[in-house]
Amino acid sequence: MPTILAIETSTELASVALLLKDRLLVRDAASVQTHSQNLLPMVQALLAEAGIRLSDCAAIAYGAGPGSFTGVRTACGAVQGLAFGAGLPVAPVGTLDAMAEACREKTGAADVLCVLDARMGEVYWAQFRHGAAGWQTVMPARLSSPEDVAPSGPVLACGNGLAVYADAFSGRDFLAAAEPGIMPHAAQVAALARLAVSRGETLDAAAAQPVYLRNKVALTTAERMAGKAA
Repeated sequence: MPTILAIETSTELASVALLLKDRLLVRDAASVQTHSQNLLPMVQALLAEAGIRLSDCAAIAYGAGPGSFTGVRTACGAVQGLAFGAGLPVAPVGTLDAMAEACREKTGAADVLCVLDARMGEVYWAQFRHGAAGWQTVMPARLSSPEDVAPSGPVLACGNGLAVYADAFSGRDFLAAAEPGIMPHAAQVAALARLAVSRGETLDAAAAQPVYLRNKVALTTAERMAGKAA
């Protein structure tokens, strides 16, 4: 069972996890402005608690996105530096994939819709199905308005997009149930990365890249004023 260090900073919550045999150690810090300051101390604390060195890990995983533009870049940059210094491969894990795994762990659901608030009146979303061979992507990650979210068949939906745009999702036929509190976390990034590492699906540190679904990261002043007027 490979030892995996994982970092997730795609939302306001920064999390770090260490998966060591059957032990899972985690650290959290909630404040998007200080993710870069919190990451290395949390990593050092986990390694010290486990009594291992970074080089004892098989790979370093990270939440690759989609998510906060700054957040996914922070995770990617931190992982590149750590992996390069320790001579380790990296394992990117989609943030929506990690949400699906968290939803399955909590509810046992096999058909999951993940909806993450993308700000600017939009959401990141994807649909996944779990079976004997693990997770299958039914609808890949995409960016749209909440009204345009259209999964294939009934699903258990999760993510803060459901709460932020509650009116848009209210009464939708495909919603079998909802878990708006489920968000990306390093614990599930580590679990999915361990499977990827066991299959040999890793990258060199230099090849680690964040996943962006949007080029425009902020509204103009005129657009914000128009939205308030509406």
